[in-house]
Amino acid sequence: MAAITAAMVGELRAKTDAPMMECKKALTEADGDMARAEEILRVKLGSKAGKAASRVTAEGIVATAINGTNGALLEVNCETDFVSKNDDFLAFVNDCVKLVAEKNPADVAALLALPLNGSTVDIVRSALIGKIGENIMPRRFKRFAGSNKLVSYLHGTRIGVVVEFEGDDVAAKDVAMHIAAMKPVALSTADVPAESIAIERSVAVQKAAESGKPPEIVEKMVEGSIQKYLKEVSLLNQTFVKNDKQTVEQMLKAANTTVKGFTMFVVGEGIEKRQDDFAAEVAAQVAAASKVTA
Repeated sequence: MAAITAAMVGELRAKTDAPMMECKKALTEADGDMARAEEILRVKLGSKAGKAASRVTAEGIVATAINGTNGALLEVNCETDFVSKNDDFLAFVNDCVKLVAEKNPADVAALLALPLNGSTVDIVRSALIGKIGENIMPRRFKRFAGSNKLVSYLHGTRIGVVVEFEGDDVAAKDVAMHIAAMKPVALSTADVPAESIAIERSVAVQKAAESGKPPEIVEKMVEGSIQKYLKEVSLLNQTFVKNDKQTVEQMLKAANTTVKGFTMFVVGEGIEKRQDDFAAEVAAQVAAASKVTA
């Protein structure tokens, strides 16, 4: 049996908002497995235990650049919210996202090696770190190129969306705003990742089993839960935020518009760590990039 420490209980509570004793019980039942403990809490406490993504501690901004059918979406991280509002930092991010759109680097290391202001992105970044006194690092980007039209939406600087579409610009912009608000994980139910469905099915099976109903009823309950989940997380099936009488798909059809795809970045998304751990991650990224660009 794994030893359940106060630190583990605190970490699980920070991720889920569940009561301390429930966190300890879940960790004990899961034999110290954090992911399994989160799943146990979801079964017992419902959606309240699924808040990890909204509690990440990484700071930074998301930026976009679009020129015709070419464009880019970029996340650059820093250590504090204060720096994310710094004019020099914002200018650096703006330069970087334009370079991604124009030069099509293969990855972050390639972006750091691109020319910028008479030197390279990495040298400019290093100078900015020295000036500001805080680690700064491009984390991820997506470049867009092709025949589809592009539209972007930024919710402040922490959520960025780019939509690839054909049809009406206004309808596409509305969809981009909808995505930022409702955060779908896929365009349609068929596009929802299999691993996400598997997790939801596991939770649904455990919840249904606790009902004590016959197996055939349990099976129907599970399938009902999965279908409900698929509709909630697929863009086309979501209720449109500006008109709750129609789905996004219905709104697009009325506007003679087709969404081909979308990408959304949320600052810090997926970094389920405390601030000091994020600083270590940035330092590790800097070291890795330096080896590639040396």
